[in-house]
Amino acid sequence: MSDAPQDLRDLARALAHEGADLAREMRRGGIDVADTKTSAVDVVTEADRAVEALIRSRISAARPDDAILGEEGDDRPGTSGVRWVVDPIDGTVNYLYGLPDCAVSIAAEVEGTVVAGAVVTIPTGTEYAAALGHGATRDGQPIAVRPTPPLAERLVLTGFGYERHVREHQAGCVARLLPEVRDIRRMGSCSLDLCHVAEGSGDAYVEAGPQPWDWSAGGLVLREAGGRFDLLDGTLALGSHPPRNVVVGAPADGWDTFVVALRTAGFVA
Repeated sequence: MSDAPQDLRDLARALAHEGADLAREMRRGGIDVADTKTSAVDVVTEADRAVEALIRSRISAARPDDAILGEEGDDRPGTSGVRWVVDPIDGTVNYLYGLPDCAVSIAAEVEGTVVAGAVVTIPTGTEYAAALGHGATRDGQPIAVRPTPPLAERLVLTGFGYERHVREHQAGCVARLLPEVRDIRRMGSCSLDLCHVAEGSGDAYVEAGPQPWDWSAGGLVLREAGGRFDLLDGTLALGSHPPRNVVVGAPADGWDTFVVALRTAGFVA
């Protein structure tokens, strides 16, 4: 199989759909918490583990020389220059409670650059996908960011971490940002929030602390839909996270104004 972005995207799409199908079927049988990570509210289900194991096995069979970075398993080194970045269930708490914003997110990097990605919602199978230089789609139809309104009319999407001191910091930032924008939504899935901005159902996204498996595929979808995506220096040290720990996405034409608002609110340095 070639390393062309379109081919990697198509494989990511197929694997994400297969993973979403498995998660959907497991959800019908009832899901319990299998483990926790950073805190008691940062949960892992058996479906997270099963979906990641399935995706890893499929990648290994199709592309045995590729590296794999997954949320629930050990990193696998590779020799091809391609690395897959896998979040088996982005929005695990939503999945646990039967809420709609949860998805399988798969991205492919070539020599460190994300060139392909797919995000497939678990409840409905809605698919967001992108290949570098080839645009972004929802269920195969092209999508694009909406024109940026004034800051006071922007709907901003965000998320919260799982550790108490992180939540306290984020809550303060959100409280300062809220009076400056139309409203703020917290739906619970970084990858889908970025896709929502890409399709025009949100004007911007900000969150401190998401990991590469959370944002790699959705960030590419947003960029290919005409938006801008970046990691900015945060104002809170987040454990082992590097300094650039605030994930930001927005239409390119409103980027600078949004970043100024984030700096005033205390999100970014």
